[in-house]
Amino acid sequence: MTALMILADAVVVIVAALAAAWFVGRRARAKLEQTHRDAELEARRMLAAAQQEAEQRLRDAGVEAREKLLTARSEFERETHEYRQELLALERRLDQREGALDERARNVDAQVKDLEDRKHQVEERETVLALQEDALAAAAAEQRAQLERIAGLTSDQAKAELVRAMENDARMDAAKTLRRIEEEANQEATNRARRVISLAIQRIAAEHVVESTVSVVDLPNDEMKGRIIGREGRNIRALETATGVDLIVDDTPGAVLLSCFDPVRREVARLSLERLMLDGRIHPGRIEEVVGKIRQELEEKIFRDGEAAAIELGQPDFHPEILRLLGRLQYRTSYGQNVLLHSKEVAWLSAHMATELGVNVRVAKRAGLVHDIGKAVDREMEGTHLTIGRDLLRKYGESEEVVHAMECHHGDVDARSIEAVLVTAADALSAARPGARREILESYLKRLEKLEGIANEFKGVQKAFAIQAGRELRIVVESEKLSDEDAVWLSRDIAKKIEAELTYPGQIKVTVIRETRAVEYAR
Repeated sequence: MTALMILADAVVVIVAALAAAWFVGRRARAKLEQTHRDAELEARRMLAAAQQEAEQRLRDAGVEAREKLLTARSEFERETHEYRQELLALERRLDQREGALDERARNVDAQVKDLEDRKHQVEERETVLALQEDALAAAAAEQRAQLERIAGLTSDQAKAELVRAMENDARMDAAKTLRRIEEEANQEATNRARRVISLAIQRIAAEHVVESTVSVVDLPNDEMKGRIIGREGRNIRALETATGVDLIVDDTPGAVLLSCFDPVRREVARLSLERLMLDGRIHPGRIEEVVGKIRQELEEKIFRDGEAAAIELGQPDFHPEILRLLGRLQYRTSYGQNVLLHSKEVAWLSAHMATELGVNVRVAKRAGLVHDIGKAVDREMEGTHLTIGRDLLRKYGESEEVVHAMECHHGDVDARSIEAVLVTAADALSAARPGARREILESYLKRLEKLEGIANEFKGVQKAFAIQAGRELRIVVESEKLSDEDAVWLSRDIAKKIEAELTYPGQIKVTVIRETRAVEYAR
């Protein structure tokens, strides 16, 4: 009983378990089917999204491709257009060249035709000339035969007589022509010689001999002469070497003489000697120092003199270098006439005449003041004082009106303005007034300058001074470039060149000075 009950219970349990299992299986199948359906829906949805995205990307790619295609097409069309324009331009140039070639070909054809016509004409003329020559030859032969019969001369004899007559006529004509050419050449040579001599006199001019070559320096006592000379004459040699002036110490009481044809050098020497006497220290080192300072001070004074002259004429706006050159004219003379005073006189005369005529007073006055500006440096630069002055004025900014009026004052340039004529007239008036100028020994001064020029042409020469009225040439050489033996040969070479190039009375002493200094300082 119990067993049956147990069995029944087991069956019930089994049945219940089977029912539960079937129910669970059903539920699981339903759930699995639902999951499968959800997965299938999700797959379809994802597939649809993927297809949509693919289609979108495809559309975007198509749009981008169309844009690139449009861009490429535009670029291609632009390049094609440019290439087409180039082709068109090239075609136009080719058309133009073809037209030019056609025109040239037509011209060539015309020239060829013209040449052919001329050739035919020349051939016809040659034919005519040949006929005429034959006729003339026949006529000449007939005339020759008649002349031989009449004159009783053969052809060769008549020809010789004719040649003889023609030679005589040619010689007479040649002699007349030669005489005329010689006369013209002599006249031209005379005119050019006069012009060259006049220009040389204008450039190398000084006051009368005493005033131009000698200055007197008063001494406080005769004892000062010994101090100026120094031990074994070293002070006087140092002063002469530094200044280029001949210092003459003689028996004249209370005075020494400074001899030199260059007034600037003589003024430097005079001021230097006066300062040395006032200072009391006279030795070679001090002499060189004082001479250097005096030169600098004299340059400043020269500038002040030029500035004062410009201010006096009411023309203070000159370039500083022009003012300095005007000051240098204070120490330049022409036929004994001070060039700076002469220039101021010419400026005033030009200004007065310009005022009377109603022309440009400023141009006339400025041109008159600077008309001889080239004389301030004509011993240092090549060219006449006219060309030097013209170049200087243009260099320092003067107007062309002033430059032209200046360059015309000797008549070498034709005047194109009234101011130029006035400056020329004023220059002649200033030079021609009584007492303005004196005839002086131009050849003497020129010889002194030539002496120094010959020495300065040699290598190693530092300074050269013509002293003793041209009877001695003193030359200072650079010791590092020339030895003592070279100095001896240099003096001989210079003496030989002077003998070959100059004409002078008596003899000229050539002195070459070579000095070596060793300087050390005790500290």
